[in-house]
Amino acid sequence: MLIEMSVANFRSLHDKQTFSLVKSSGDELETTNTFSAEASKTFNLLRSAAIYGPNASGKSNFLMALRTMKSIVRDSASSYKRGTPLPVTPFRLSAKSRTEPSEFEVNCIVDGVRYQYGFAATPERIHEEWLFAYPKGRAQRWFVRGWDPEKAVYEWDLGHNLTGEKQLWLKSTRDNALFLSTAIQLNSEQLKPLFDWFDETLRFSAVSGWDPGFTASLCEKDDKSRVMNFMRAADLNIDDIIVEEQLFDSKALPDDMPEHIKEMILSDMEGKKFVNIKTVHKDSEGKDIVFDLDDESDGTQKLFSFAGPWLDALKNGYVLFIDELHDNLHPQLVQFLVQLFHNSQTNPNNAQLVFTTHETSILNQSVFRRDQIWFCEKTQALSTHLFSLLEFSPRKGRENIEQAYLSGRYGAVPFLRKL
Repeated sequence: MLIEMSVANFRSLHDKQTFSLVKSSGDELETTNTFSAEASKTFNLLRSAAIYGPNASGKSNFLMALRTMKSIVRDSASSYKRGTPLPVTPFRLSAKSRTEPSEFEVNCIVDGVRYQYGFAATPERIHEEWLFAYPKGRAQRWFVRGWDPEKAVYEWDLGHNLTGEKQLWLKSTRDNALFLSTAIQLNSEQLKPLFDWFDETLRFSAVSGWDPGFTASLCEKDDKSRVMNFMRAADLNIDDIIVEEQLFDSKALPDDMPEHIKEMILSDMEGKKFVNIKTVHKDSEGKDIVFDLDDESDGTQKLFSFAGPWLDALKNGYVLFIDELHDNLHPQLVQFLVQLFHNSQTNPNNAQLVFTTHETSILNQSVFRRDQIWFCEKTQALSTHLFSLLEFSPRKGRENIEQAYLSGRYGAVPFLRKL
């Protein structure tokens, strides 16, 4: 479960920006859009949040910050070699910030324990790293790491509540690797839940959505009925899904393709299996007519690709981040997807959804609480400013949020000029 995330000096995010999924004091849509966190009765969290803002305001960069954090946690110890640059890009429109570390921090709840974990990094090294845990409600400092540039060494504080081969993990941690990641590689059981949260629970999709392969794999298992229910509920008039596995056929390569390219493709693809996805529709006489998935509309293809990951997230309680959810989807389909997270029957394990969008038809108080709506805009210094609708104290149940947003009351809209 995600509580909040902060990021500073990453791409267009210059000053520290904090995004929160903590429920505010309002009681609207309480039974559907919020839930009580298992770790503490003081943490009531939101099941979803939407981020609005004009193009180039930094919405995607904010999601990319958490994706980058996940990548460094997952790969820095296992995949990076000594000297491999870390994938961080500072805010480049300030001479000072170009040489300073990017900073990331997450507050989350995993298996009933709250964690506060973060790090600061440049491409060359990790400058700081810290982890506090709250297994009994009070903070325990498990480890803190800081780079001393004058002495050119790291200063460490390994708390007594952290158990295991701490000195071995410390000595094995490279400059461009996280202590958390290194300890996991060396079999830390205590840190595994937090690492697994980054590795497995955090899920991302770009504008283009997902590849349809995962949904197809569910159709080959017992989950096909869930996929079909999803497609029918979305009113796509698809009567069946057929998934066929085919071996790569070298005869499909064009005759005029240069031989050296053919050889490269054959060496890589020969013997591999491909999935061919087909949809079934009824004709006017009730007969089955089979189509390739590629013959369906872009929206149908996207929704089919969404079905598997969406159902998987709802089933397992994942935290899902989607960039531009509205792309190629009807506004009512966007609302359909969001409302699946707001329903305890379809979301029994309190999965969370965070998405960016330009779709304003769902920007109303019958779909979202006021604390679920966020905005992004560029400052005069061209840095990203992330802020909540709550800053404007909209009237509960009365204010037309869509109309107010489009009229510019909250900002975060494009300032258009005459051509």
